Amino acid sequence: MIWACVSFAQAPKNVILFIGDGMSVPQRMIAEEFSRKTGNGPLAMNALPYSAMTRSCSADSLVTDSAAAATAIACGEKTNNHYSGVDPDGKPVYSCALSAKKAGKTVGICSTVTITHATPAGFYAHRKNRGDSYGISIDLVNSGFDFFAGGGLDVHTGSSTNHAEYAACGDAYEYAWKNGYKKISTRDEFMALKPGCGKILTKFTNGPLETAIDATPELNQPTVAELTAKAIETLDNESGFFLMVEGGRIDWAGHANDAGTNLRDVLALDEAVKVALDFQKKEPDTLIIVTGDHETGGMTMGFAETGYALYMERLAYQTMSIGRFEHLSSQQFKKNPDLTFEDMKPLLRQAFGFCFPGDEGPLKNESMLLSKEELDKLVEAFAHDAEYQKYKNGGNPDFKGEQYYLLGDTCRIVLSHKCGIGWTSGAHTAMPVLTTAIGPCADQFTGFIENTDISKKIKAFYQ
Repeated sequence: MIWACVSFAQAPKNVILFIGDGMSVPQRMIAEEFSRKTGNGPLAMNALPYSAMTRSCSADSLVTDSAAAATAIACGEKTNNHYSGVDPDGKPVYSCALSAKKAGKTVGICSTVTITHATPAGFYAHRKNRGDSYGISIDLVNSGFDFFAGGGLDVHTGSSTNHAEYAACGDAYEYAWKNGYKKISTRDEFMALKPGCGKILTKFTNGPLETAIDATPELNQPTVAELTAKAIETLDNESGFFLMVEGGRIDWAGHANDAGTNLRDVLALDEAVKVALDFQKKEPDTLIIVTGDHETGGMTMGFAETGYALYMERLAYQTMSIGRFEHLSSQQFKKNPDLTFEDMKPLLRQAFGFCFPGDEGPLKNESMLLSKEELDKLVEAFAHDAEYQKYKNGGNPDFKGEQYYLLGDTCRIVLSHKCGIGWTSGAHTAMPVLTTAIGPCADQFTGFIENTDISKKIKAFYQ
């Protein structure tokens, strides 16, 4: 099926596609309720006037992975899980980004995770293995796209099975520089970019950008909103542009069932959507689309302990990711072999806003007061971690417990329950995602559609 507007003149000059990795209806609605309850109103992405429920399955599974989902969204073809930019037979399929490039548009790809990760790779790579980071990085350079920004390439040369390709191209970053890409390593360099700066490839880090909840100025990394603003500024031209922006760490927080971290990355992506909407006010021939590749975590709104009540605003008390908390708590164990639960309380208050029985004055927070059952769970997890730390240090050889720290995971569960958030999985689910749109031809994005339809609609603009 070919999708097109009424006339070519109505086709958008610019297309900005946002993909929340792991973001479906629950993630968007929890962020919506949090934003409303904290006085910031509805999400921009949810206020777009056109919407479509979007089926996300891959060619070989009802539950897709990000590579197959990105290939569908980018290329308009269903493929097998773990495949990037190829059909189920391994033959290359081509993305709407490439169609835009061939039509004379400038093209940008941004992500908060590594730029060779599954979602961005779906727009430029052609590999049967999403883990072939070296091969994917070579495809990135060979695409000739104008702007790549986000996490690093995360290239593992050993991931390539094509030794002739490695011999021909060598180091992936060097290959990029030799082929005309300008290396940008700091936020200051990035923010100083101007139109006409040439082809861009950032290297802020070899891994992903930091989560929104843990990001600090000292990291010298741009936000996803800043990635979007700079991409628009440098790509904008008389012929128009195509830009894909991924909020990739939403998915990672979903796998961890980390509600507070998940929420902040959805809100961060929404700030990027606001940047695009501000641009659209000046350039109304811009189509903005917001979608997800799949749902992650089986996230739900409503939990038995809270009945019909939801307390999304309590997520404001979480000030760091579960991963960051686990790092800090393990450091405390390492520094003090005799650490007590009382010693851990300040970090628990700081990280999650928990209030303990007997707290008075500024420490008292009734909404986050731990019940006896909740407190017992935290104490039990702490006791496990204390014994596990001794075992790691060569003591307590008879330790038979889990070979990892439990306190962070227990805090995550307690906080989710207090907010009324449930989780059914640590993996992806088959839940459809929500696609919303505004701008020329946005009325094409209504009803119940396949994720492949997104690419088909966009490709039709360039015919």
